[in-house]
Amino acid sequence: MDLKDKLISSFMAFENNVDVNHPVHDIRSEAIRTFEEKGFPTKKQEAWKYTSLNNLQKVDFSVFPKVENALEYRDVKKYFLHEIDTYKIVFIDGVYSSYLSETTHDGVDVCLMSSALTKPMYKQVIDVYFNKVASKEESLTTLNTAFSKEGAYIYIPKNKAPRKPIQILHFATGNEAALMLQPRNLIIAEENAELQIIERHQSLTGNEVFTNSVTEIFAAKDAIVDYYKVQNDVNTASLVDNTYISQKDNSVVRVHTFSFGGKLTRNNLNFYQNGEHIDSTLKGITILGEKQHVDHHTLVHHAEPNCESHQDYKGIFGERSTGVFNGKIIVDKIAQKTNAFQQNNNVLISDRATVNSKPQLEIFADDVKCSHGCTIGQLDEEALFYLQSRGIPKKEAAALLMYAFANNVLESVRIPELKTRINKLIANKLGVRLGFEL
Repeated sequence: MDLKDKLISSFMAFENNVDVNHPVHDIRSEAIRTFEEKGFPTKKQEAWKYTSLNNLQKVDFSVFPKVENALEYRDVKKYFLHEIDTYKIVFIDGVYSSYLSETTHDGVDVCLMSSALTKPMYKQVIDVYFNKVASKEESLTTLNTAFSKEGAYIYIPKNKAPRKPIQILHFATGNEAALMLQPRNLIIAEENAELQIIERHQSLTGNEVFTNSVTEIFAAKDAIVDYYKVQNDVNTASLVDNTYISQKDNSVVRVHTFSFGGKLTRNNLNFYQNGEHIDSTLKGITILGEKQHVDHHTLVHHAEPNCESHQDYKGIFGERSTGVFNGKIIVDKIAQKTNAFQQNNNVLISDRATVNSKPQLEIFADDVKCSHGCTIGQLDEEALFYLQSRGIPKKEAAALLMYAFANNVLESVRIPELKTRINKLIANKLGVRLGFEL
């Protein structure tokens, strides 16, 4: 039985453990029918031209963990941003860990999707927001919708802000020979609300792990959302991260994606601007080696006038790694006075590394300021020689140039402790110790 058939048959078992009379049941049922029709995406589809899931489909993944596992904080502390106080929503093999988590209902809701989907007190919010911006056609998104049960549920009411940032952490322990996880997050910032979120998926094993994640983010009028994705997993972990964001007037949403590891990572990041004077920021740093593969697939849809979007992705690729950037900006006819910027710059530090970059603009308005571009090259030999002539060893000189290359992405990180952590991860990936921080 291939993975698609296994997932479809597993849906029947999944239904036996959920409330089939709940309104979400109809959404799940429709979603599994869509997935059954479409199946896994293939390289024949333009959006997946450079990323293949064929090898993953050959693995006999467990869809539900058979045994619950516990972790001690000391064993996973290094994966937390422990330098500051945060709320924490932690999952172990897809199961919520109350021991490692710190949630709240003190004026805001930082809790679980399983609670939001089953408790009557959340019904009104679920009816309004759940599965409203996520794609009904993209096959992996519909697969996640079909099995949607657990993940983070974050609701910030009007004029509120959590007292501290929120961390969402997913750990895979290796209890299963191969495990597939499908977390579902729903994040809502009502009018003039503000929050900061850090998300991380981390495998603690050499066993195969395949995570198919979906996050829906709603930013109402004047809301501010900062979302940071830290992707630094082992070489047996694969991640497809689908994030859908709906913004209203004067809202600001910034998503930073730091991709430093994992066998295969696919980031589908979709912004929908549904109002005026909206600001959307998409930034990323990718540093890969070995045979690692990262694919950034972005969409910003400008549907109203007087809005801005800024995309800036930097990539450093060594050994036999592969990078993909496929970014699209759509500007509707009504979206006059749009200011949209998109840039993808890549450095190859190995002649066996590969980058495929495809920035795109579809503009139907005539009074806009839009630009896009990409570069793929090597380190500047003259700059490298200059630094060496000043007594800096070649390895450190190359790292210094690569740090400078990534600097304008890091400078917009708004949590200083996270910025320090990312600096350390970059230095580790480059294999150097540098006596400065960006």
